[in-house]
Parts: sequence; C-alpha cells; structure tokens
Amino acid sequence: MDERASGATFARRALRLLACLPCLFTPVARAEPSPLARELASRCRAWASDARAPWALAHGMALDGRAFRAADGRLASEVVVADFLRRASGREQPASSRVDVYFEPFTPEGTPVDPHPALQVKTLLASGLPLSQRFKTAWGEVTLRELVEDVKLDFRMAQVESSESAWMLEVLSLSSRPGDSFRDSTGQRVSVDAVMTRALVALEAANAELAEGLKAKRPEVPKRGQGIYAHPCGGLHYFQAVAGWARHASVREAWRQRLAAQVDVLLYRLDSETRQYESAWASAPAERERVLAQMLKFQGHLLETLGRLREDMGWRPTPAQQQTVERARRYLENTVRRMDQTGLLAAPASVAARDPQLALDLVGDTCHAARGEALWSPRGITRPAAPSPPR
Repeated sequence: MDERASGATFARRALRLLACLPCLFTPVARAEPSPLARELASRCRAWASDARAPWALAHGMALDGRAFRAADGRLASEVVVADFLRRASGREQPASSRVDVYFEPFTPEGTPVDPHPALQVKTLLASGLPLSQRFKTAWGEVTLRELVEDVKLDFRMAQVESSESAWMLEVLSLSSRPGDSFRDSTGQRVSVDAVMTRALVALEAANAELAEGLKAKRPEVPKRGQGIYAHPCGGLHYFQAVAGWARHASVREAWRQRLAAQVDVLLYRLDSETRQYESAWASAPAERERVLAQMLKFQGHLLETLGRLREDMGWRPTPAQQQTVERARRYLENTVRRMDQTGLLAAPASVAARDPQLALDLVGDTCHAARGEALWSPRGITRPAAPSPPR
C-alpha cells in the first residue's frame, strides 16, 4: 500500500513505473519554508484538518508536529486519540493487567484511521510529544508510553521484512536507545539493536537491484513492483525508519559505510524514476493525473527522507549530492506547476467524486512534499523534535 487510505490493493495496481563520509553526520540548522513549501503547506493545513479524518490529521502532524490543530480547534493529537482510539471489550482483554487499546485500520464507514500498523503511534512520537503525554479517552486517560508499549507487545521479529513494518520500526526507534530490549506478548525478549540491524539487512536486499544499476551506471532500473518498490511509497518510509536508528552515535559509527551506500542508491533513484514518470506522461495521456500524483508522492517523500537524514543525523551532502537534492526540488516544483495547470491541486473534494483514492493521495502526499521542500529551504526554522527516550 502506498501511504494511502485504501490499502495494499491499490498499490499493486498503481503505476509501476556516501562514498565521501568524513563529515557525513554534522548537525545543521533546520529550514524555513520556501514559497513552494509555503504553497504546499497551506494546502496541507487546509486539507488535513478535518476532525473526522484521522489519517489526514496524521499528515498534518507530519508537517507541523504536535502544534497541528483540527478545524474544530482541538490539537490533532488529542482528536486522534480521544475520538479514534479503541479498547478491546472485556472478554477480549488479555490475561495480563494491561488494557488492550488499538486504532482500527478503517472505521466501519471506510474512513482511514491506521491503515499501516502503528502509523498513528509513530506520528504521535515523531510530532515531538513526550512519552509521558496524557490523552483523554471515553474510559479514562492513556499515556503515549502506554500506546508505545502496546505496539511493542504486538511486535514480532518476523515482521521486520514486511512491507508494512516501517511505522512499527519507527516506534521502536523513536522510543528506544541502543542496548534496549522489551518483551512481546508471548514473553519473548526482543533486542531493539537486533531488530534494527535486521531491518538494515532487509533494506540492503530490497535495494540490491538498484545498487547493481548504480554500479553499472545504467540510466534507470525499471519499476516492476520488485524489491523496495513492493513497499508503500516506494519504501521511503522504510528507509526513514532504518536510517533513523543512526541518530545514535554508536549506530552511525557501526553503520557508516553501509548507510552511505544506501544513501547513494536513494540519490540514484531520483533520475532513474523520473525518466520513467516522464515516459509515462508522454505515452499515456489518459493516465496523466495518476502519473502526476505518483511524481508528487515520490519527489516529496524523497526530499523528506533526505531532509530527515540532515535533520536527525546531520548528514552533509557532498557538492554532487547537493546538486541531486536541488534537482529533486526543481522536479517537485515542475510537478506542482503541472498539477496546478491541470486543476489537480484545486481541492481534493473536486477529485473525490470521480477518484476517491486519488483525492486521499493528494492530501497525504501534499503534506509530505511540503515538509520535504521545507527541510531543504535555505533558512532555519524551529519544529518540535521527537523526544529522546528516558533511561
């Protein structure tokens, strides 16, 4: 499933379209939105603020963090938990003393809530809320720590390679430090280091064909739903989840060469995939809206992923890598202009009647693109950082 509301089925049908490391991880300032980022952010904030749409609210938080508010004035984080967190009925409660809480993938009416496992918990953590944060629910209060612990209890090591595991992995990464472990609901002791190392191996395997294309200097590697392309959003959330563990200095040191190789593959993808999108644009006029939506998704998520490398770990691109980043920004601007010209960015509501899935994509991917572009603008801004887990 692309990061969309209707699940993996649509993704399968969708278009198939650090060698230099001495200063790789030096802290840098965050970025103030450019005019393009402000345009995208304005749309994101308007489109993602519906209090009845928790998946959309999560994307508003992806842009603005814990400060994002629903249209009814409530903090988005409070809306998501108070209105959409569910508690298992008494007969379904586990034998332990814990209260089993969860977010439904979709409401009975089909509204997306948590279409990727742990998306909402990951969003709450990444928005900058502390683990001690308390939320009101219909049955009492719940803390973010309790929501995180519930994800850990349900986690299984076999899930690491799953295309739907990126958000669970980020929950573990954002709430843990190297050396930490926890017990799942079966009593099995799980090492977070082992989980994240296994995830790095899985990322390398998923990117193997792209790595070969880069080494052979092929202009592109065709997208056929293989490897990393079997993941939501082209695997860019999976990359973020894995690379995010390297915010810890000991992990950066241990992974330095391996992570740098994956960054090179990520940068290689820009022109490889753009060629394929441009080909589809020229050869399939009837599919141009879908092509543009996929371009927005890819370019926005790519810039966000690279921006998170810089934001979280102080990645400093070489001059050649910076040129690739700037090229990605130009591609994104061109995509947005095309979308404006075709009317695709007028409003998701105008698209929803004829293509509900495309309308949902526009909301989520506009928010990711807004953040990605903002992270690469020239001046610094402040956004709440995800908290470090307590010892």
